[in-house]
Amino acid sequence: MKNFILVVFAFVFTVSTYASNEPEPISVEVVGEGEPLIFIPGFTVPGDIWKPVVNELQNSYQCHLVTLAGFGGKAPITFPWLPKVNESLKNYVLEKDLQGATVIGHSLGGTMATWLAAQKDLKLSKIILIDALPASGALMIPNFNPDNLIYESPFNKQQLAMDEVTFEQTATAMAKGMSLNVLAQESIKNWILKCDRKTYVYGYTDYLKLDLREELKNILIPVYIIAAAQPYGVEMVKQTYKNQYANLNDYSFIIAENSAHFIMLDQPEWFLKQIKTILISK
Repeated sequence: MKNFILVVFAFVFTVSTYASNEPEPISVEVVGEGEPLIFIPGFTVPGDIWKPVVNELQNSYQCHLVTLAGFGGKAPITFPWLPKVNESLKNYVLEKDLQGATVIGHSLGGTMATWLAAQKDLKLSKIILIDALPASGALMIPNFNPDNLIYESPFNKQQLAMDEVTFEQTATAMAKGMSLNVLAQESIKNWILKCDRKTYVYGYTDYLKLDLREELKNILIPVYIIAAAQPYGVEMVKQTYKNQYANLNDYSFIIAENSAHFIMLDQPEWFLKQIKTILISK
């Protein structure tokens, strides 16, 4: 009996130690003083993407730059990935007493900001969504059903097995579609190449599974959406956002006409002006 107890204790200790050694789902750099702003980047992108904007805001705002596990050189975590980073970010807001913060998110980061705003125990000030949708999977997948999206799919297996040369070619092609700026395309490609491959593959499955369209009904704070017109055109963009955000009570909608997905890289001065204007609005 004594030996059995010792074995159980050793097992529990080992599991606890393993859990405590798990890398953090998010890493946060804090810059500046003042009202809190939380910046969440898009998929594969490090928090450093926000540095040009933060450099202009840090004298008036306390800026929290988030980097997600597996991206920007940060260690990966066990799966499911997105539920863990969402909960970690929510806990960060609560632990750091950032109630009343404004959350600014690009792409997946905007979807995460939407998720945060829908949480009833968080009292944020406003959210600013940069080319972000509440249900990207529903837009991309015919007959969308989150339950059909699994990690061990043929497509995911192909992505994991892809050799480095082919993966770089894929990343290059993807980057060209996400920015009109040639230098920015190089950065986007390198962010993709630097990320943990399994997080890239399985994390994207998590992203596509997430559907927040019903949760939009819970959001009562101001929402500002900045959407890129390229490559689909203004009218299609307007219709897409109208359909996806149909359950949101009210929001302000701005279109960046000369930008692709990475608006802050394609139109940095225009983008900064929009952010400053939104931050001082009531």
